[in-house]
Amino acid sequence: MNSEETTVAGQLSPEQRRIGVYVCHCGGNISDYVDVQRVVDAIKDEPGVIVARDTIFACADATQENMEEDIHQYGLDGLVVASCSPKLHTVTFRGVAKRAGINPYQYTQVNIREQDSWTHGDNPEGATHKAISLVKAGIARTRLTTPLEPLVVETTQKALVVGGGITGLRAAIGLADVGLEVFLVEKEQELGGWVGRFGTMYPHDRRGSELIAGLVGEVRRRSSITVFTNAELMAKSGSFGNYVAAIRVNSDLPELIHVEVGSIVVATGFDTYQPEAGEYGYGIDGVVTLPEFKALIDASSGPLVHHGRPVKTIAYIYCVGSRQPGANEYCSRYCCAATAHAALQVSGLDRGVHQYHLYRDIRTYGKYELMYTDSRKNGSVYMKFPEDTPPSVARTDGGQLTVTTHDTLTGGEELTIPADLVVLVTGMVPRKNEELMGLLKLPVGTDGFFNEIHPKLRPVETVVDGVLIAGACQGPKNSTESVAAGLAAVTQSAAILKKGFAELDPQVAEVNAAACTWCEKCIDACPYSAIEKAEVAGRTVAAISPSTCKGCGGCVPVCPEDAIDLRGYTDAQIRAVIDTMLEEPVA
Repeated sequence: MNSEETTVAGQLSPEQRRIGVYVCHCGGNISDYVDVQRVVDAIKDEPGVIVARDTIFACADATQENMEEDIHQYGLDGLVVASCSPKLHTVTFRGVAKRAGINPYQYTQVNIREQDSWTHGDNPEGATHKAISLVKAGIARTRLTTPLEPLVVETTQKALVVGGGITGLRAAIGLADVGLEVFLVEKEQELGGWVGRFGTMYPHDRRGSELIAGLVGEVRRRSSITVFTNAELMAKSGSFGNYVAAIRVNSDLPELIHVEVGSIVVATGFDTYQPEAGEYGYGIDGVVTLPEFKALIDASSGPLVHHGRPVKTIAYIYCVGSRQPGANEYCSRYCCAATAHAALQVSGLDRGVHQYHLYRDIRTYGKYELMYTDSRKNGSVYMKFPEDTPPSVARTDGGQLTVTTHDTLTGGEELTIPADLVVLVTGMVPRKNEELMGLLKLPVGTDGFFNEIHPKLRPVETVVDGVLIAGACQGPKNSTESVAAGLAAVTQSAAILKKGFAELDPQVAEVNAAACTWCEKCIDACPYSAIEKAEVAGRTVAAISPSTCKGCGGCVPVCPEDAIDLRGYTDAQIRAVIDTMLEEPVA
């Protein structure tokens, strides 16, 4: 700890809270804009605060150990950490509390990084005042916390995998190998997805069709895996750990197959960007997309021929359908490496082909940089075009296909390249899955792909417990990354199901049946279908399933009778937070 300030108040009665507060510098992310020491000085005499310290990194192992020592030494029964987003380290500091003997739900994390220092970097004085206000509000909430215990539910040791591409196949095999029964649902007639259609792939130079054939063989060898092809998931009921999934095999058949599962892994893959007619010349004979070009290469055993004409000059145009303001603003990541690999394949078929790569930026990240270097050594010419002046494609009156571009590497000179083939390097786009999204309540990011809780800390989990996402359905990935995500989903499912029970967050909504008048407004507000009608003492009231409720709190403000409260964020706690923040003057 650095410049630490410790305040030990006089003896407190057992009824009073004993709270430890830790304000993090975050290595400068916070302390560059917030006067952390002023924050500590401002809150150290707040009612119930026994220990107040600042620390360079609150999440560091050494700091966690110091917190545990303070909890034991001063008999603390509440913990407040003012640092980064709760999405990052709620689990970390709940663990600190639990190891030291404090109920983990008597801990509060206050976000003074994303919500303060990063937001108000132009106003350090105001940021400091805001930090003081936020920390005092966190203390006020903590004073009113009560011990909560996790909800324990039994789990069904079976899993459902939706999607039979490389990710779904590998996930199904992994789940079976850890002792779980698996149901694999694939919408198409054949397993394999995109990879099953490919020839040689990077970085391993193995044929995609052979990879899929090997995985399908492994699936068939495992009696614990049941495969449904030409099938769709039609309905889901039940709650975490005990879902009932309804599967329709062959859309012409009315019957549904019902299976009980404890977790659901969604691996539905991606679609490729389809250019509009005229976009970079698309629609002109000789202008093809990257997947179309890949199919041409895979079907060739000698020099390339397109529509009966030999291909001697190829122009690649990168970032078609990616990094477009107002459309697909994200980078598809895999395209640069896939194109460099395709260029190497072309060189292997015919060393005499001239290849020109027109790019905004090259992102052959990690070891894939070697393919970029190799393609240049094999004669590929890379030309960087300005973002505001993309290449144009046309066919001359004489029938010659041309690409006109500006090369910033040669002073912005305009160049016209005669080409036999123009390859539009198209990226990945989200697959249209509106029915599945609504059925599983899958969250979607701003890019349209399914959204995980946190890309680093919880990379395959969604806000719906037991529903996991993996592979390119959650963002552009190559096959290696997709398989890794599928195995991560296996690990997470096994952690949930193999014990036979799971512990759920107890911070869920609860109904005061005596006050409820069954107006049904809470049902309309609940996005997780966790509320249903029940009879209590001869009255019709709302009942909330604790294992289905996600604690979003959407039902609380719509109740006209104030009959619903949220454990851990009760009305009394929220009012205390608001009242405390109103007391702090704004700079």
